[in-house]
Amino acid sequence: MIDFTNAIEEFNNYKGSEKKKTLIYNNKKYLVKFPDPIREKNKNISYINNAFSEYIGSNVFKIVGFKTQNTILGRYEYKGKEKIVCACEDFTDDENVLYEFENLALSTNPDKKIETELNDIIEVIEECKMIDAEETKLKFWDMFVIDSLIGNTDRHNGNWGFLLNKNTGKVEFSPIYDCGSCLNPMLEDEEMEKINETELKNLAINCYSCLKENGKKINYMTYIKQMKNKECNNAIKRLFANINIIEINKFIDNIECMSNVRKEFYKKIIEQRYDIIKNVCEHIK
Repeated sequence: MIDFTNAIEEFNNYKGSEKKKTLIYNNKKYLVKFPDPIREKNKNISYINNAFSEYIGSNVFKIVGFKTQNTILGRYEYKGKEKIVCACEDFTDDENVLYEFENLALSTNPDKKIETELNDIIEVIEECKMIDAEETKLKFWDMFVIDSLIGNTDRHNGNWGFLLNKNTGKVEFSPIYDCGSCLNPMLEDEEMEKINETELKNLAINCYSCLKENGKKINYMTYIKQMKNKECNNAIKRLFANINIIEINKFIDNIECMSNVRKEFYKKIIEQRYDIIKNVCEHIK
């Protein structure tokens, strides 16, 4: 693993709740995410495993074929303690600027506060004159399907968006970034080891998106199994052949700094959701 301890540090200008540093490594800028101190009561572990979640979630998207932020698992020594970190390469520069969807939402429909209600998000996409609405909806639903596979509970309006090339004026869906809330980062190895098959299945199924429908968070697997949304169905048909579960499992197995218990948990929970998506794909007309 790469040691980021002595990398050049710059002032951090990245938003979000996670502990992070801005570091320069091999002349590239990285947002380096640290394991976050637990803020919830009655939790026995000291830190969440968001570095693993970020790294695996991002690479699952990449395996499926998405443009995705490059991520690196590494180490960082702080006050004599080694921490596992995830370094996320900055895909912006002087020419390419990221505009997160929440900024787009603020400039559309001045009569309504846009949060994560699904209909409001689609309405903003369709109303905005600066983006290709049809292409954006395709990308949005593609992202939804893979977020459902990895169990991303925090794809809010501030962690997806668009890249604007200031020289050409071209706007495109940005690379996928910010996947640190997928794959149950609050679970420690000891907890994972105790989970039986029924409990694992329940964890896989009872996973909720940040998106809401009629004020209630969407349960990924329930929503997909209902097959009521044609655009979501089409995304499943577009993507399913590219979800290479063997390659995903191989990728997880090759992560050196992670326990076998954690590897098995990640593979099994992804496979549970994969089987559901596969079944739905076979029944979509």
